[in-house]
Amino acid sequence: MSLPPAIPASQAPAPTLPSLPPPEVRSICVFCGSSGRVAERWRDAASRLGRLMGEKGITLVYGGGRVGLMGLCADAALSAGGRVVGVIPRILHEVEVAHQSLTELHVTETMHERKKLMFDRSDAFVVLPGGIGTLDETFEIVTWRQLRLHDKPIVVVDDGGYWRPFSAMIDHIIATGFATERTRQLFQVVDGVEAALAALAHAPPPAVPDDSSKM
Repeated sequence: MSLPPAIPASQAPAPTLPSLPPPEVRSICVFCGSSGRVAERWRDAASRLGRLMGEKGITLVYGGGRVGLMGLCADAALSAGGRVVGVIPRILHEVEVAHQSLTELHVTETMHERKKLMFDRSDAFVVLPGGIGTLDETFEIVTWRQLRLHDKPIVVVDDGGYWRPFSAMIDHIIATGFATERTRQLFQVVDGVEAALAALAHAPPPAVPDDSSKM
């Protein structure tokens, strides 16, 4: 019995691969303010995000504080049965602003170690209203993505227009030639925490692997 002629590899049809669903987001790093002297809508947004994450079984990774939006988000996640991982530098831990009821609390020696550990423990990032520290964290994680050190999704929650000046600044940077149009693709802006979680649920798979060794 003769066998059918072999088809050269160069002529063989490419196998049809099934389309893959978006990667599951199991942990989210939340950047937000440590101040509690802010509008109630932003306090509510932090609590709502924490509660939704806890209900969905998504681990909250954050800066480890017990005050301001940070504390509200963590408390809500814990109350909903969620896991919360706090990462705080020793200088803040020693002035007693660390949350003592977390699932995990990591104390780092430096601010940079804190950021890197938060990055390593997270699948995605959500930015709530915050101050200078929140801006610092946001610009750094966006810059790392621009440098192709990672491709984790980043979502900015523009609740009540809080981050409108941030978006305007990015537009200005692009318009004056200091960045390209691609910069807008490094993060997504939404108007609420529910929209943030929906955006992450539909985020495409990362195009590049993480390379935290160069961060």
